[in-house]
Amino acid sequence: MRDGRRLRGMPARTARTALAVLVSLSALASCSSIAPGDQSARSIHEIGTPLTDQDLAAWNIDIAPDGRGLPAGSGDVATGAHIFAAKCAACHGAHGEGGLGDQLVGGQGTLTSAKPKRTVGSYWPYATTLFDYIRRAMPYNAPESLSADEVYALSAFLLNQNGIVPANTRLDAASLPRVAMPNRGGFVADPRPGQL
Repeated sequence: MRDGRRLRGMPARTARTALAVLVSLSALASCSSIAPGDQSARSIHEIGTPLTDQDLAAWNIDIAPDGRGLPAGSGDVATGAHIFAAKCAACHGAHGEGGLGDQLVGGQGTLTSAKPKRTVGSYWPYATTLFDYIRRAMPYNAPESLSADEVYALSAFLLNQNGIVPANTRLDAASLPRVAMPNRGGFVADPRPGQL
C-alpha cells in the first residue's frame, strides 16, 4: 500500500479500510481459538486482564421483577421527599409532574386514551423496575451515585405520590417486590422457559 499499489479496482482510501478490516478479522480469528480463562492467552497476546467475580459484581446490578438482586437497606417516604427535592425536582418537577425530565406521577386511566401518560403510577408493571432504573440511571448528571437507602426512599416517595403506598411506608428488599403496581396485568408474560 505504501508504494501506491491498491487492491484491484479500489480507491486508495477504500483499500486501506479493507486492509484494516482484514487485519482486525485476522486478529479476532487468532483469539477465537483461545478458551475462556486461558492464562496462556494473556502471555501470548499481552492484552486484557482476567476478570474476577468482584469485578463482575460491580457491573451486575440488575434487579429482577421478583426482587432478586435487591441490596440491603431501606428507605421511607419522608426521606424520599427530601432527596427528591434536592436531586430530582430540577428535572422532574417539584411533585414529579415533569419538566426537563419525564413526568413520574399521575396518568392513571390514560393508557387507552388518545394521549396516554406513561408514568411510574400508570404504566410501570413492577416496583422493582423503579428501583433498578433509579439506581442505574439517576440522577441524570450522576448515575449510580445514590446509595441503596436513597434509592429505596425515592422509590417509596414516588410510589406514594402515585397513590400506590401510604405515607408511612418504608421499603426494603422484602417489601418492595410485594408492592402491587396498577398496570401489572397490562403486560404479556414471556412464555419462554426461565423467563419471568
